[in-house]
Amino acid sequence: MQLRNAALSSNTINGRREAVLITLLVIALVLGIYHETIESIVAIWNRSETYAHGFLIAPFSIYMIWKRRAVLATVKYHPDYMPLLVLAGLGIGWLLASAAGVMVAEQYALVAMIPMIVWAMLGFHAFNTIIFPLAYLLFAVPFGEVFIPPLIDFTADFTVSALQATGIPVYREGSFFSIPSGNWSVVEACSGVRYLIASVTLGTLYAYLTYHSLSRRLIFIAFSIVVPIIANGLRAYLIVMTGHLSDMRLAVGVDHLIYGWIFFGLVMLLLFWIGSLWREDHLDESMSVDNSSSADLRFPSVSVKATLGMVGLVVAIASIWPMYMNYLNDESNPQQMPEINIVDPSGKWESDSTRSPNWTPRYIGSPEQFIGHFHHENQRVSLYVTYYRNQQQESKLISSSNTLVTDLSSGWRNVGENERKLPLGATELSVNQDLLHAATSRLLVWRWYWLIDQETASPYLGKAIQAMNWILGKGDDGAEIIVAAAYEHDPEEAASVLREFIGDMKPVINERLLAVHSTYRD
Repeated sequence: MQLRNAALSSNTINGRREAVLITLLVIALVLGIYHETIESIVAIWNRSETYAHGFLIAPFSIYMIWKRRAVLATVKYHPDYMPLLVLAGLGIGWLLASAAGVMVAEQYALVAMIPMIVWAMLGFHAFNTIIFPLAYLLFAVPFGEVFIPPLIDFTADFTVSALQATGIPVYREGSFFSIPSGNWSVVEACSGVRYLIASVTLGTLYAYLTYHSLSRRLIFIAFSIVVPIIANGLRAYLIVMTGHLSDMRLAVGVDHLIYGWIFFGLVMLLLFWIGSLWREDHLDESMSVDNSSSADLRFPSVSVKATLGMVGLVVAIASIWPMYMNYLNDESNPQQMPEINIVDPSGKWESDSTRSPNWTPRYIGSPEQFIGHFHHENQRVSLYVTYYRNQQQESKLISSSNTLVTDLSSGWRNVGENERKLPLGATELSVNQDLLHAATSRLLVWRWYWLIDQETASPYLGKAIQAMNWILGKGDDGAEIIVAAAYEHDPEEAASVLREFIGDMKPVINERLLAVHSTYRD
């Protein structure tokens, strides 16, 4: 009997603590392999108040798992090979995101690996028992900037509509509007994205801890999304009304941000109070567990061979993608880019030394740039070509930091943006169209991305193309092409000019950009 027990102990892990400890060590090892991605997450937590809550996500998740300990005590642990496919898919996603420079996608791919590791190491039953706390870890990723433009539009729409319903006349241009008492604008700080992120993060935690039924949890989470959006619109309206009724003495400076947080706090307290009327946290979830077979599962044995084998597979699958990215970085040998100079060989569009209009887009990093002004008869067009190579997080083509208008002090405002399709012979070119207004000038701006052998106006498609080019060894070269023309009243006045210029000059521009790209490994 002693020999039999000795043989058994040499081939199994007795108890759950060892399996959990090994799982935690594997998670720590994988996070160490992706340490640069982890560092990028923490850096954003440190520098942005919007995402400072990220420091609390892991403790919240651990607390929720701890509350499920009674249920976990009845679940058998065993390695599972099924999630390895998902883990590999997340690794590919991380690789593509890293190649495209999409940091948030990198971060999501890495954090999503944690639940898959738990599933692989402890089995589906353990994973399913704590799936909500594991999924809650995704809130640690700093995400939400993509919602700022639509939130600005909604807040501006809500505020203007409310003012008009109140009987106050409003003149609006984009997110800027004027009322008899003064001028207002809905900027990033007024978008309500901070309120929305805070509400969803707290609301999801509250829903999990307060309710047991999935329907009630989902309903409360839905309210935690909708309520702060509407509340922010109401907040903006009340601030404008406060300024209007006080002859622009109140709520026109930093004090309106303070009023906003106080109002948001009251709204959230009201939301949680109403949610508490249907609370279910007085129920004991552990009572629903069938304890009839718990005696057989109290001290389950886990195969040492299977566990160690799974450790090797998880680490191998997780580590191959950073290794491949390092290999691509070592293989690339980008050369110094030549100067970009674009002229019309036909002589139709002559270069103009006059700098008009007094406007220039802003780009991060140190890209190669060409700025040229052309004229043909009485038609004038400005051309801006910005070329990036060997892109990094602080120097990349497709970034929210690359803007047409920096701030109000520049004198320019972007009052409208949409996508437009231009027929060019047998092909069609999609461009992003922007209307820029200054005190005495108006510009129609068309812009699109050139990505070696493809062109697009979509930043999302552009990121995907860049990633595939990099992985296929073509490099990460890319450029944004901008053409701009002035108009007085109707943007279509400038549209015909820009359409003619693109038809004439686009082949020349593409030819020059391809020549620059040919120096990538020359």
